[in-house]
This record gives sequence, structure tokens and C-alpha cells, in this order.
Amino acid sequence: MNVVGRKIDWRPVAFAIVALGLRIGSSATADLAYLLVAAYALTGRAQAIQALAMSWLLTNISPGIAPPASMAGLFRFIILFCAALSISINGGWLPRQRRARKFLFMTLAFGFFIICHSLVFSYYPDVSILKGISWTIAMATVIAAWMGLTETERWRVSQQIFGGLIALLTVSLPTVTLPVGYLKNETGFQGVLNHPQVFGPVMALLGAWSIGKILGSRKPSWWLFMVAGACLVMILLSQARTAGLALVLGVGGSMALSPFLANKRFAFMAPGLRSLRLWSIGWLALLGGVAMAPQISQEIHHYITKAGRAEVGGVVEAYEDSRGALIEHMLQNISQYPVTGIGFGIGSDPEAMEIGRDPLFGMPISASVEKGVTPLAVLEELGIPGAIFAAAWIVMFLRGSAASGLAPFAVCMTALFLNLGEATLFSPGGTGLLTLILFGWAFSSGQTNPRQIKPRKPRRNDKHPRRKRTGY
Repeated sequence: MNVVGRKIDWRPVAFAIVALGLRIGSSATADLAYLLVAAYALTGRAQAIQALAMSWLLTNISPGIAPPASMAGLFRFIILFCAALSISINGGWLPRQRRARKFLFMTLAFGFFIICHSLVFSYYPDVSILKGISWTIAMATVIAAWMGLTETERWRVSQQIFGGLIALLTVSLPTVTLPVGYLKNETGFQGVLNHPQVFGPVMALLGAWSIGKILGSRKPSWWLFMVAGACLVMILLSQARTAGLALVLGVGGSMALSPFLANKRFAFMAPGLRSLRLWSIGWLALLGGVAMAPQISQEIHHYITKAGRAEVGGVVEAYEDSRGALIEHMLQNISQYPVTGIGFGIGSDPEAMEIGRDPLFGMPISASVEKGVTPLAVLEELGIPGAIFAAAWIVMFLRGSAASGLAPFAVCMTALFLNLGEATLFSPGGTGLLTLILFGWAFSSGQTNPRQIKPRKPRRNDKHPRRKRTGY
């Protein structure tokens, strides 16, 4: 992808620093940070994407760094609706690209199905409807926002998000030796975020992004290798086993599937495999791995067993130990409600759900559930028809994102594999919002915006081509 005029716009960086300062300052200014981000979202399409990314960060920042925001549950929805309103007042919703229109309509149709299903079958209709509306608006907003940008604008916003994740990694490094870095459970590293199971997956997404850039470049930068290596270390420290497995499967799966889905040669998708830098780093890593094999084996064992907290013999046993009870409960609901499901975003035990409601209107603003495995969660909540609908949506998304290149596709595949252990794909109010933002970027990167294509200047012979002599 050849983009001209690639200059970093530092204004969003300055705004992010101000918003973070308010969020960290005190409980009184924490709510003001959300309102500032909401107002910023109204100023343009790129700003809407940046505001959603900031909303994710403000919500998931560590409580050891930032005080609680009393109205955060309500204000993050205000940011989402302001971002959607921004699309309406800054160019409209309908993309000019045919494939993007199809995907947007598919997203809206899936959201309409969720809402209708919630009205009839959900255990808590108001909770399911609000979650369905939030997800639909969030996904449709990021699609329309990314697709409305020119290639240069899209590159700038994506680099800002990529740089923001690197900054998140960088500022987390000093907390490796501090108690605030292990605040949640005192063993898993969470950095400046609120949970190791949030920090680990974020590092997996950043790692997939950097590795995809390495493989997708003929001469990858040395600093990308440093970022990828740091992400691997952070994932090990977080003890997020799902993150490590998702990174391996995501990058490997993207290399295997991207040539077929994008209909391009493997050498074209991964020119970095012929890079001398990549092979040099690979051989050094191999030699270091052989020299330190016992220590590495011990660290991997500690990572799988979460430093001895669970006596398991391998990855499969670890997965069964951590997710087995959740899966068993979901399977019981699936067998009991195979067609209707129990409702979108409803816990496997609905009566045990803790629903937070807005004190003014009584509207549900928080109803967290722990499912772990997204495919089973979708089948449990929406039944067989909803699961088929969701599968068709994902297939359409993967076909579009594969054309964007190896880096975007690797991020998407990693995000999907993360959802085999952490069901966040349909949670735009929490950690899943970052995934949706990256999904929109990945899908849009392979689509060209017609408004940036300059028509070719007609030549003299275009209207009156020279006739070929025929001998008559």
C-alpha cells in the first residue's frame, strides 16, 4: 500500500494526554474526562475512532493509577452515541464501496435480529436489547468511520492506535517491579490496565500487529522486532494463557489462510520471510533457546500452570481446568434451548446476574457475564439461527479483512482466537471495544475510497482512436 503525505498528527496525542490527566487526577475530574472525549468525538470521523479508543482506555485503566469514575458506566455509552452522531453529521453512513455497504447492511441486519430475538426470548429483554443496540451501533460506527477516511487519513489513525498501544506497553514496563503492576491477583502482571486478562490479550493484539508488519515488509524495521519480543515477555508475565495461544494460532492461521481468502500468492502476502533481518533474529533466537532450554521450559510450565496455582499437565488440561465449568453450564442451556437461546448477553445462570442500573432512568448500564468461549456463548444466547447468522457475518468479515494485508488479518485472527478463551467480541462496553475498532480498521484497509481516486486525464486518441487499416 503506497501512501503519500504520511505525517503524524500530534493533536490527538495532546488531547489524549489531557483526557488521561483528567481521568487520573481525581474522582471529580474522572467523569469530566469522559465528557471531554464525547465532545471530541463529534468533530470528525477520525476523531470518532480516536474517541472510542480513548473510551476503552479510560474504562480499563488500573484502579491503582486512576480513581473510580462514578458515572463511567453511563458516560461510555454517551461517547458511543456521540461517535455515531459524528458519522451522521460528517459525511453520512453509507460507504461508497460495494463490499463495505454489504458488510454494513449485514451488521445492521444481525443487530436487528438480536433486538427482535431479545424481545421474544430473552430472560432480561431490556439488558439484551441495550447490549444488542450498543454492539450494533459500535460495529456500524467503526465500519462507517474507517470507510469514510482516505487512505492517508486511515494510515494516520491506525498509526496513532498502534503507537498508543506501544505507549501502553512502554509505560507498563516500570510497574514490573512495583506492586501496582500485580494489583488484581498479586501474580499476573496487569501493567497500567485493570486486569491481567485484559493486559495479556492487548499485548497479543499488539504482538500480532507487529509480527504481521514484520512479515508483510520486505525490510522490516529493527524496532518492530523489539516490540514483538516485548509483547511476548509481557504475555508470559501476565499469565494470560489464552493470549499466548491466540497469538501463535492467530499469526499462524493468518499466514495459512490469507493467500486463499485474498486470492494472492503467499510470497506477495509475506515478503518479510525473505528478509535477512528476520532470518538473523530467528537464528539468534534459536541459538538462545537451545542454550537456555531448561530455563525456558520451566518458564513455559509456570506460564501454563499459572505459576503452580493449578496442577495441570498441558494446555488442554489447563483449558479444561479454567473453562470447563463454564462450558458445561453453557452446554446444559444449549441442550435445553437449542433454537431459542436464553437471550443476548445473558449469563448462563440468569438469576445470579448482577445488573447495574442508572439511578435516574433505571436503564441497565452494566451486566457483566463470564462465558469464555464465544462460539458456545452465541449458540447458548441466540440459538441455532443466531449462531448461523453470526458465522455468516464473521466469514464475510474475514474475506474482506484478508485483502487488507497480513498485519490486519493477523490482528483479526488473533482477536478471534482470543474469543475462544475470553468472550469479548460482543462486549463493546468493556474490553471488546478495542477489538471492534481494530476489526473496522482491518476490513477498511483493503477497500479504496472512491473520493481519493483521481480520474485519468483523457488522451486525444481516447475519443477518436486511430482506425486500423484493413486493406479495403
